[in-house]
Amino acid sequence: MGSRIKTMKRQAAELGRIRTGYSRPNPKPDGKPIPVKSKTFVLTSHSREYVERAADLYGGRVEQWTPQNQTVAQWRAITDATELRAILPAGDPLSQSYEFWTGGGCERRCDGEFESIKRQPCVCLARFGEDWHERSPKQVCRPTSRINVMLPDLPDLGVWRLESHSYYAADAMAGGLDTVLQATEGKSLMPVRMWIEHRQIMRDGKPKHFPVVMVVPSLPKLRHALTGPISTAAALDPASLDRPAIEAAPAERPDYLADARACRTAGDVREVWHRANRAGHVARDGSDELSRDLMQIAQDIANGIDPSTGEVPGHQGDEQGPDADGVYDVEAYDEHDEPPVADASAVSWPQAAQPGQGVRK
Repeated sequence: MGSRIKTMKRQAAELGRIRTGYSRPNPKPDGKPIPVKSKTFVLTSHSREYVERAADLYGGRVEQWTPQNQTVAQWRAITDATELRAILPAGDPLSQSYEFWTGGGCERRCDGEFESIKRQPCVCLARFGEDWHERSPKQVCRPTSRINVMLPDLPDLGVWRLESHSYYAADAMAGGLDTVLQATEGKSLMPVRMWIEHRQIMRDGKPKHFPVVMVVPSLPKLRHALTGPISTAAALDPASLDRPAIEAAPAERPDYLADARACRTAGDVREVWHRANRAGHVARDGSDELSRDLMQIAQDIANGIDPSTGEVPGHQGDEQGPDADGVYDVEAYDEHDEPPVADASAVSWPQAAQPGQGVRK
Protein backbone atom coordinates (compact mmCIF):
# COMPACT_ATOMS: atom_id res chain seq x y z
CA MET A 1 0.00 0.00 0.00
CA GLY A 2 1.24 3.48 -0.84
CA SER A 3 2.34 5.97 1.78
CA ARG A 4 0.10 8.77 3.10
CA ILE A 5 0.64 12.28 4.43
CA LYS A 6 0.01 11.77 8.13
CA THR A 7 -1.24 15.32 8.75
CA MET A 8 -3.70 15.26 5.84
CA LYS A 9 -7.38 14.73 6.59
CA ARG A 10 -8.87 11.64 4.98
CA GLN A 11 -12.43 12.44 4.09
CA ALA A 12 -14.93 11.25 1.54
CA ALA A 13 -15.82 13.43 -1.43
CA GLU A 14 -18.58 15.96 -0.77
CA LEU A 15 -21.35 15.34 -3.32
CA GLY A 16 -23.70 18.09 -2.18
CA ARG A 17 -25.36 19.92 0.70
CA ILE A 18 -28.50 19.34 2.76
CA ARG A 19 -30.11 22.62 3.75
CA THR A 20 -33.05 23.70 5.89
CA GLY A 21 -33.70 26.94 4.07
CA TYR A 22 -33.38 28.76 0.77
CA SER A 23 -33.52 32.28 -0.57
CA ARG A 24 -36.03 33.92 -2.86
CA PRO A 25 -35.54 37.02 -5.00
CA ASN A 26 -36.07 40.40 -3.39
CA PRO A 27 -38.78 42.48 -5.06
CA LYS A 28 -36.55 45.51 -4.62
CA PRO A 29 -34.16 45.79 -7.57
CA ASP A 30 -31.17 46.50 -5.35
CA GLY A 31 -32.24 44.30 -2.44
CA LYS A 32 -30.49 41.15 -1.32
CA PRO A 33 -32.19 37.73 -1.66
CA ILE A 34 -34.67 37.05 1.13
CA PRO A 35 -33.89 33.97 3.28
CA VAL A 36 -36.76 31.53 3.83
CA LYS A 37 -36.97 28.80 6.49
CA SER A 38 -38.05 25.60 4.81
CA LYS A 39 -40.38 22.98 6.26
CA THR A 40 -38.74 20.40 3.99
CA PHE A 41 -35.15 19.58 3.13
CA VAL A 42 -33.35 21.41 0.33
CA LEU A 43 -30.64 19.50 -1.57
CA THR A 44 -28.02 21.39 -3.55
CA SER A 45 -25.02 20.31 -5.59
CA HIS A 46 -22.67 21.35 -8.37
CA SER A 47 -23.85 18.20 -10.18
CA ARG A 48 -27.21 18.45 -11.91
CA GLU A 49 -27.41 14.65 -12.06
CA TYR A 50 -27.33 14.32 -8.26
CA VAL A 51 -30.07 16.92 -7.81
CA GLU A 52 -32.22 15.34 -10.52
CA ARG A 53 -31.95 11.94 -8.83
CA ALA A 54 -32.77 13.57 -5.49
CA ALA A 55 -35.86 15.22 -6.99
CA ASP A 56 -36.97 11.87 -8.42
CA LEU A 57 -36.63 10.31 -4.99
CA TYR A 58 -37.79 13.09 -2.67
CA GLY A 59 -39.88 15.30 -4.92
CA GLY A 60 -39.32 18.91 -5.88
CA ARG A 61 -38.31 20.84 -8.97
CA VAL A 62 -34.73 21.07 -10.20
CA GLU A 63 -33.56 24.64 -10.70
CA GLN A 64 -30.32 26.48 -11.20
CA TRP A 65 -29.28 28.61 -8.27
CA THR A 66 -26.36 30.78 -7.22
CA PRO A 67 -25.57 30.91 -3.48
CA GLN A 68 -25.41 34.32 -1.85
CA ASN A 69 -22.01 36.03 -2.11
CA GLN A 70 -20.87 33.50 -4.71
CA THR A 71 -20.53 33.63 -8.48
CA VAL A 72 -20.56 29.93 -9.42
CA ALA A 73 -24.04 28.58 -10.19
CA GLN A 74 -25.24 25.33 -8.64
CA TRP A 75 -28.37 23.18 -8.79
CA ARG A 76 -30.98 22.71 -6.10
CA ALA A 77 -34.29 21.01 -5.39
CA ILE A 78 -36.66 22.17 -2.65
CA THR A 79 -37.89 18.67 -1.93
CA ASP A 80 -41.17 17.42 -0.45
CA ALA A 81 -39.26 15.36 2.12
CA THR A 82 -39.80 16.20 5.78
CA GLU A 83 -37.56 13.25 6.72
CA LEU A 84 -34.43 11.70 5.25
CA ARG A 85 -32.93 8.28 5.85
CA ALA A 86 -29.17 8.51 5.88
CA ILE A 87 -26.05 6.75 7.13
CA LEU A 88 -23.42 8.24 9.39
CA PRO A 89 -19.93 7.27 8.23
CA ALA A 90 -17.43 5.79 10.67
CA GLY A 91 -15.45 8.21 12.80
CA ASP A 92 -16.82 11.51 14.10
CA PRO A 93 -19.00 13.02 11.36
CA LEU A 94 -19.81 16.21 13.32
CA SER A 95 -17.76 19.40 13.22
CA GLN A 96 -18.79 22.43 15.31
CA SER A 97 -17.35 25.89 15.86
CA TYR A 98 -18.32 29.53 16.25
CA GLU A 99 -17.61 31.33 12.96
CA PHE A 100 -17.75 34.88 11.63
CA TRP A 101 -17.96 35.22 7.86
CA THR A 102 -17.65 38.24 5.58
CA GLY A 103 -17.33 38.69 1.85
CA GLY A 104 -13.65 37.90 2.23
CA GLY A 105 -14.28 34.51 3.82
CA CYS A 106 -14.13 33.22 7.38
CA GLU A 107 -12.52 35.80 9.68
CA ARG A 108 -12.94 33.96 12.99
CA ARG A 109 -13.32 30.30 13.95
CA CYS A 110 -13.59 29.64 17.67
CA ASP A 111 -14.34 26.71 19.99
CA GLY A 112 -15.89 29.03 22.61
CA GLU A 113 -12.61 29.65 24.35
CA PHE A 114 -9.91 30.04 21.72
CA GLU A 115 -10.09 31.61 18.24
CA SER A 116 -7.92 29.52 15.91
CA ILE A 117 -7.40 31.81 12.87
CA LYS A 118 -5.82 34.75 14.68
CA ARG A 119 -4.83 32.56 17.60
CA GLN A 120 -6.39 34.59 20.38
CA PRO A 121 -8.93 34.14 23.20
CA CYS A 122 -12.64 34.17 22.30
CA VAL A 123 -13.43 37.68 21.01
CA CYS A 124 -17.21 37.54 21.44
CA LEU A 125 -17.00 36.45 25.07
CA ALA A 126 -14.52 39.19 25.88
CA ARG A 127 -16.63 41.92 24.24
CA PHE A 128 -20.19 40.95 25.13
CA GLY A 129 -20.05 38.58 28.11
CA GLU A 130 -21.77 35.23 28.72
CA ASP A 131 -24.91 36.10 26.73
CA TRP A 132 -23.03 37.14 23.62
CA HIS A 133 -24.81 34.50 21.49
CA GLU A 134 -28.09 36.45 21.82
CA ARG A 135 -26.67 39.35 19.82
CA SER A 136 -27.06 39.91 16.09
CA PRO A 137 -25.04 37.68 13.74
CA LYS A 138 -23.64 40.90 12.30
CA GLN A 139 -21.85 41.48 15.62
CA VAL A 140 -20.82 38.05 16.86
CA CYS A 141 -19.80 34.65 15.61
CA ARG A 142 -22.54 32.21 14.67
CA PRO A 143 -22.60 28.62 15.95
CA THR A 144 -21.95 26.42 12.96
CA SER A 145 -22.61 22.67 12.98
CA ARG A 146 -21.63 20.54 10.03
CA ILE A 147 -22.46 16.88 9.82
CA ASN A 148 -21.57 14.55 6.95
CA VAL A 149 -24.01 11.80 6.03
CA MET A 150 -24.37 9.35 3.16
CA LEU A 151 -27.66 9.08 1.27
CA PRO A 152 -27.66 5.40 0.24
CA ASP A 153 -30.36 5.76 -2.43
CA LEU A 154 -28.48 8.44 -4.39
CA PRO A 155 -25.58 7.69 -6.77
CA ASP A 156 -21.84 7.58 -6.08
CA LEU A 157 -19.76 7.10 -2.96
CA GLY A 158 -19.47 10.29 -0.96
CA VAL A 159 -21.14 12.45 1.67
CA TRP A 160 -23.77 15.16 1.79
CA ARG A 161 -23.08 17.96 4.24
CA LEU A 162 -25.78 19.28 6.51
CA GLU A 163 -25.04 22.71 7.95
CA SER A 164 -26.92 24.43 10.76
CA HIS A 165 -26.40 27.85 12.36
CA SER A 166 -28.81 27.36 15.23
CA TYR A 167 -27.39 27.78 18.73
CA TYR A 168 -29.96 25.41 20.21
CA ALA A 169 -29.73 22.86 17.40
CA ALA A 170 -25.97 22.63 17.93
CA ASP A 171 -26.44 21.34 21.47
CA ALA A 172 -29.19 18.85 20.58
CA MET A 173 -27.28 17.49 17.59
CA ALA A 174 -24.03 17.03 19.51
CA GLY A 175 -25.74 15.26 22.42
CA GLY A 176 -27.45 12.69 20.19
CA LEU A 177 -24.35 11.94 18.14
CA ASP A 178 -22.13 11.61 21.20
CA THR A 179 -24.43 8.91 22.55
CA VAL A 180 -24.12 6.96 19.30
CA LEU A 181 -20.36 7.43 19.07
CA GLN A 182 -19.92 6.25 22.65
CA ALA A 183 -21.74 3.03 21.75
CA THR A 184 -20.07 2.33 18.40
CA GLU A 185 -16.68 3.90 19.25
CA GLY A 186 -16.90 5.44 15.79
CA LYS A 187 -15.93 2.09 14.27
CA SER A 188 -18.99 1.40 12.14
CA LEU A 189 -21.63 2.99 9.98
CA MET A 190 -24.87 4.01 11.67
CA PRO A 191 -28.26 4.41 9.95
CA VAL A 192 -30.09 7.56 11.06
CA ARG A 193 -33.35 9.43 10.58
CA MET A 194 -33.20 13.18 10.02
CA TRP A 195 -36.10 15.59 10.22
CA ILE A 196 -36.68 19.32 10.72
CA GLU A 197 -38.32 20.13 14.03
CA HIS A 198 -39.58 23.68 14.56
CA ARG A 199 -39.29 24.90 18.14
CA GLN A 200 -40.08 28.01 20.10
CA ILE A 201 -38.58 29.72 23.14
CA MET A 202 -39.36 32.99 24.90
CA ARG A 203 -36.73 35.71 24.83
CA ASP A 204 -37.44 39.07 26.50
CA GLY A 205 -41.13 38.21 26.59
CA LYS A 206 -41.28 37.45 22.89
CA PRO A 207 -41.46 34.05 21.15
CA LYS A 208 -38.43 33.07 19.14
CA HIS A 209 -38.90 30.38 16.48
CA PHE A 210 -36.04 28.26 15.21
CA PRO A 211 -35.60 24.95 13.36
CA VAL A 212 -33.68 22.02 14.81
CA VAL A 213 -32.49 19.16 12.62
CA MET A 214 -32.97 16.01 14.64
CA VAL A 215 -30.54 13.18 13.92
CA VAL A 216 -31.33 9.91 15.69
CA PRO A 217 -30.33 6.27 15.07
CA SER A 218 -32.76 4.52 12.76
CA LEU A 219 -32.79 1.07 14.36
CA PRO A 220 -35.60 -1.30 15.40
CA LYS A 221 -34.65 -1.05 19.09
CA LEU A 222 -32.57 1.27 21.22
CA ARG A 223 -30.40 -1.65 22.32
CA HIS A 224 -29.15 -2.01 18.73
CA ALA A 225 -27.68 1.51 18.89
CA LEU A 226 -25.95 0.90 22.20
CA THR A 227 -24.43 -2.55 21.80
CA GLY A 228 -21.36 -1.66 19.76
CA PRO A 229 -20.46 -1.49 16.07
CA ILE A 230 -22.88 -2.95 13.53
CA SER A 231 -22.20 -4.48 10.14
CA THR A 232 -22.42 -2.62 6.84
CA ALA A 233 -25.29 -4.91 5.81
CA ALA A 234 -27.21 -3.93 8.96
CA ALA A 235 -26.56 -0.23 8.31
CA LEU A 236 -28.08 -0.58 4.84
CA ASP A 237 -30.98 -2.70 6.09
CA PRO A 238 -31.60 -1.90 9.78
CA ALA A 239 -34.73 -4.07 9.90
CA SER A 240 -32.50 -7.14 9.50
CA LEU A 241 -31.30 -6.66 13.09
CA ASP A 242 -34.75 -7.64 14.36
CA ARG A 243 -35.36 -10.60 12.07
CA PRO A 244 -35.01 -14.11 13.49
CA ALA A 245 -31.92 -15.95 12.34
CA ILE A 246 -32.49 -18.27 9.41
CA GLU A 247 -32.23 -21.84 10.58
CA ALA A 248 -29.74 -24.03 8.80
CA ALA A 249 -31.24 -26.48 6.35
CA PRO A 250 -31.49 -29.99 7.81
CA ALA A 251 -28.71 -32.34 6.78
CA GLU A 252 -29.61 -34.83 4.08
CA ARG A 253 -30.66 -38.13 5.63
CA PRO A 254 -28.19 -40.94 4.85
CA ASP A 255 -29.35 -43.96 2.87
CA TYR A 256 -28.93 -46.46 5.70
CA LEU A 257 -30.35 -49.37 3.69
CA ALA A 258 -27.83 -48.87 0.89
CA ASP A 259 -25.05 -48.71 3.48
CA ALA A 260 -26.32 -51.91 5.09
CA ARG A 261 -26.52 -53.82 1.79
CA ALA A 262 -22.85 -52.97 1.19
CA CYS A 263 -21.83 -54.59 4.51
CA ARG A 264 -20.07 -57.97 4.62
CA THR A 265 -21.12 -59.07 8.13
CA ALA A 266 -24.17 -58.75 10.35
CA GLY A 267 -22.01 -56.87 12.87
CA ASP A 268 -21.29 -54.21 10.26
CA VAL A 269 -25.04 -53.79 9.68
CA ARG A 270 -25.53 -53.39 13.39
CA GLU A 271 -23.06 -50.48 13.34
CA VAL A 272 -25.20 -48.89 10.64
CA TRP A 273 -28.20 -49.24 12.97
CA HIS A 274 -26.23 -47.62 15.83
CA ARG A 275 -25.33 -44.70 13.54
CA ALA A 276 -28.98 -44.24 12.63
CA ASN A 277 -29.91 -44.45 16.30
CA ARG A 278 -27.42 -41.73 17.28
CA ALA A 279 -28.92 -39.49 14.60
CA GLY A 280 -32.42 -40.12 15.96
CA HIS A 281 -33.59 -41.88 12.79
CA VAL A 282 -34.58 -45.19 14.40
CA ALA A 283 -36.39 -46.23 17.58
CA ARG A 284 -34.24 -47.57 20.39
CA ASP A 285 -36.46 -50.62 20.79
CA GLY A 286 -36.17 -51.47 17.12
CA SER A 287 -39.92 -51.19 16.56
CA ASP A 288 -39.74 -48.83 13.58
CA GLU A 289 -39.68 -49.89 9.94
CA LEU A 290 -36.08 -48.89 9.28
CA SER A 291 -34.87 -50.95 12.25
CA ARG A 292 -36.80 -53.97 11.00
CA ASP A 293 -35.35 -53.58 7.52
CA LEU A 294 -31.80 -53.28 8.86
CA MET A 295 -32.21 -56.34 11.10
CA GLN A 296 -33.60 -58.33 8.18
CA ILE A 297 -30.56 -57.41 6.07
CA ALA A 298 -28.28 -58.48 8.92
CA GLN A 299 -30.17 -61.78 9.22
CA ASP A 300 -29.83 -62.40 5.49
CA ILE A 301 -26.07 -61.73 5.59
CA ALA A 302 -25.71 -64.07 8.61
CA ASN A 303 -27.53 -66.78 6.64
CA GLY A 304 -25.32 -66.30 3.59
CA ILE A 305 -28.04 -64.62 1.54
CA ASP A 306 -27.28 -61.66 -0.69
CA PRO A 307 -29.53 -58.87 0.76
CA SER A 308 -29.77 -57.17 -2.62
CA THR A 309 -30.96 -60.16 -4.64
CA GLY A 310 -32.05 -62.80 -2.13
CA GLU A 311 -29.66 -65.32 -3.72
CA VAL A 312 -27.23 -67.57 -1.88
CA PRO A 313 -23.72 -67.16 -3.37
CA GLY A 314 -22.00 -70.39 -4.36
CA HIS A 315 -25.29 -72.27 -4.92
CA GLN A 316 -26.52 -70.65 -8.08
CA GLY A 317 -25.38 -72.77 -11.08
CA ASP A 318 -23.89 -75.51 -8.79
CA GLU A 319 -26.71 -77.99 -9.25
CA GLN A 320 -25.49 -81.08 -11.19
CA GLY A 321 -27.49 -82.47 -14.09
CA PRO A 322 -28.40 -86.19 -14.52
CA ASP A 323 -25.77 -88.76 -15.44
CA ALA A 324 -25.79 -90.90 -18.58
CA ASP A 325 -28.53 -93.08 -17.07
CA GLY A 326 -30.69 -90.01 -16.22
CA VAL A 327 -29.99 -90.27 -12.48
CA TYR A 328 -29.45 -87.22 -10.20
CA ASP A 329 -26.93 -87.34 -7.38
CA VAL A 330 -28.83 -86.70 -4.10
CA GLU A 331 -27.92 -86.81 -0.43
CA ALA A 332 -30.01 -89.12 1.65
CA TYR A 333 -31.14 -88.13 5.16
CA ASP A 334 -33.44 -89.50 7.76
CA GLU A 335 -37.00 -88.15 7.73
CA HIS A 336 -36.64 -87.14 11.37
CA ASP A 337 -33.59 -84.95 10.67
CA GLU A 338 -33.93 -81.12 10.19
CA PRO A 339 -32.50 -79.71 6.94
CA PRO A 340 -29.23 -77.87 7.44
CA VAL A 341 -29.36 -74.03 7.69
CA ALA A 342 -26.74 -71.33 7.93
CA ASP A 343 -25.59 -70.19 11.38
CA ALA A 344 -27.81 -67.25 12.42
CA SER A 345 -26.14 -66.63 15.78
CA ALA A 346 -24.43 -63.48 14.44
CA VAL A 347 -27.70 -61.54 14.67
CA SER A 348 -28.74 -60.77 18.24
CA TRP A 349 -31.05 -57.80 17.95
CA PRO A 350 -34.85 -57.89 18.26
CA GLN A 351 -36.42 -60.56 16.11
CA ALA A 352 -36.88 -59.60 12.46
CA ALA A 353 -38.50 -61.29 9.48
CA GLN A 354 -37.53 -64.73 8.33
CA PRO A 355 -34.24 -65.17 6.42
CA GLY A 356 -34.44 -64.46 2.76
CA GLN A 357 -37.26 -61.93 3.10
CA GLY A 358 -35.05 -58.81 3.54
CA VAL A 359 -35.66 -55.49 1.83
CA ARG A 360 -34.75 -55.60 -1.85
CA LYS A 361 -33.74 -52.88 -4.21
